[in-house]
Amino acid sequence: MFSVFETAQTRDRDNAGGIEYLGGLAVDLFVFREESPMAYPRIASLKTHDQFISRLAELGLKLPSDENVQQGEESPLAQPIQLKHDVIGNRFCILPMEGWDGTTDGKPSELTRRRWKNFGISGAKLIWGGEAVAVRHDGRANPNQLIMTESNLASIESLRHDLVAAHEERFGNSDDLLVGLQLTHSGRFARPNEKARAEPLIAQRNPGLDPRFGITDDSKLLSDDDLKRLIEDFIAAAVRSQRAGYRFVDVKHCHGYLGHELLGGHDRAGEFGGSFENRTRFLRDIVAGIRSEAPQLEIGVRVSIFDFVPYKPGNDRVGIPEPNANPKLMFGGDGSGAGMDLNDPSRLMSLFESLGIELVCSTAGSPYYNPHIQRPAYFPPSDGYQPPEDPLVGVVRQIQATAKIKQMHPNLTIVGSGYTYLQDWLPNVGQAVVRTGMADSIGLGRMVLSYPDLPADVIDGNVMTRKKVCRTFSDCTTAPRNGIVSGCYPLDPFYKAMPERKQLAALKSDG
Repeated sequence: MFSVFETAQTRDRDNAGGIEYLGGLAVDLFVFREESPMAYPRIASLKTHDQFISRLAELGLKLPSDENVQQGEESPLAQPIQLKHDVIGNRFCILPMEGWDGTTDGKPSELTRRRWKNFGISGAKLIWGGEAVAVRHDGRANPNQLIMTESNLASIESLRHDLVAAHEERFGNSDDLLVGLQLTHSGRFARPNEKARAEPLIAQRNPGLDPRFGITDDSKLLSDDDLKRLIEDFIAAAVRSQRAGYRFVDVKHCHGYLGHELLGGHDRAGEFGGSFENRTRFLRDIVAGIRSEAPQLEIGVRVSIFDFVPYKPGNDRVGIPEPNANPKLMFGGDGSGAGMDLNDPSRLMSLFESLGIELVCSTAGSPYYNPHIQRPAYFPPSDGYQPPEDPLVGVVRQIQATAKIKQMHPNLTIVGSGYTYLQDWLPNVGQAVVRTGMADSIGLGRMVLSYPDLPADVIDGNVMTRKKVCRTFSDCTTAPRNGIVSGCYPLDPFYKAMPERKQLAALKSDG
């Protein structure tokens, strides 16, 4: 077992990374503190680095953080990453986010283009997928998600052109900019036709989640033949992505979507469930097809390296584990539903290496059923629950688990997630993580909605603009969960001025 908490147990030291671990691959769930969820100090109240470090110590958390952030060419965050065929110019990555602002036929809108142009001016040199793009209509997470069809290829290609042009205008060239596209099928979370109507397609029955979707029988269960047809759809979407000039595709295996659910498909019968070989067949067959039909295209995988059972609001609105959940179905779980075991994820990393996959983006859990694990936040989305632990615990859990995977698989290029909640101290921790080899790149999601040029400011040594720093208000999640386009309504002047802001405010007030 290893833990992000300081304990009196014997530790093993990773001399290369400067990290201490408790030996083995399994990770305990940390005991929730008996205090009001609103009693957690806000990160914004920690005005000095000493105060931030003191809060970590108070929680018993082990997280490296450099007091001084370097700038310019000497900065650890400015160092390039050499891949087999490409160079990534620095250690910042823009993570893919699920768009709610495309057209109903799956093309980008002007709001989509604005977001991608912001990615271009961010200064990050790795664009991980840019957007979650469905490979076919029934895999859309919402009726405005992009779809990589033949008729949409030119418009999705133009998104890449917009991003690259914005990057070149600000930084001079894009020779060391690597842009990919995330390909997905939302599976259990599909809502392709109406925002308020779920149309799930599942890999296996799940007693902790089925009632939330009205699933009472096997009618929503994808057959092996269904999955084989879907594999062909992924391959076709990847071929189009190569034609559109994307350098790599991410075959999405995270956050409870279909690929991730298959990784935990211990209860599924047939060719795609049960054994590790069967649970990874979907991925392996997609990769083989891409290698055959789009040989110039690189492949990455964003994967939830651990998962806990679904949570729900308790009587006091604080999150509690779903009592009917089957913890055996949680990929990277230890069987208790409340802890992690990285043996299976490590086997998956070894599989990536054997398949020639260099790029891995680590994340955890799901924003739908355990967001405090996946997306630590002080303020929950409207359909969520109050955090059952200080969100810093969730941040450190992800960073340490990613560090362990990197330690075991040093040849993989690993992008870490979960950094936004660190807010003003994100650069300090990000620099320390990269400097000590705990991850190769620092992934940014919500943060770039409010502060798109944070990477450039950090590397250039500019003082961070505090009024642009994401404070995890979760409006960017609450809005789309209620049929409103996603964006940073509290901090981005563009979204502040939109009429939807009043609609969102009224919705939150009624809640």
